[in-house]
Amino acid sequence: MTKGQIESKISEAISKFEIEQMGRGPEKIRTIIFQDLIIIRLKGFLSPSEKNLAQNRDGIELIKKVRTALFENARVDLENAIKSVVDVNIISTYSDVSTKTGEKIIAVVVDQNHEEYLVE
Repeated sequence: MTKGQIESKISEAISKFEIEQMGRGPEKIRTIIFQDLIIIRLKGFLSPSEKNLAQNRDGIELIKKVRTALFENARVDLENAIKSVVDVNIISTYSDVSTKTGEKIIAVVVDQNHEEYLVE
């Protein structure tokens, strides 16, 4: 597979993960493989209720706490979704949510420069 095909497959796997684990998928998703990093950017994943909560500081903190807890509880499933597409060992996984833009970034550090093995 080419780099673009693998990135697309990872995006599909993460979108499916979001639907199954978080209850809804993103409006847009993009994956970029750069050396030993896999960066996944999700847009439009906040629910209408979360958007309303994000109108004040307490609501923002609540959204971040809940989303972080959900992510941590499902981390193994997310990592397995990535491993189902690419044969890598995952060193660490990070995630953050922007209530301002409705975006989520997932960064995955793997044990090798996977980009070296991919065809453009």
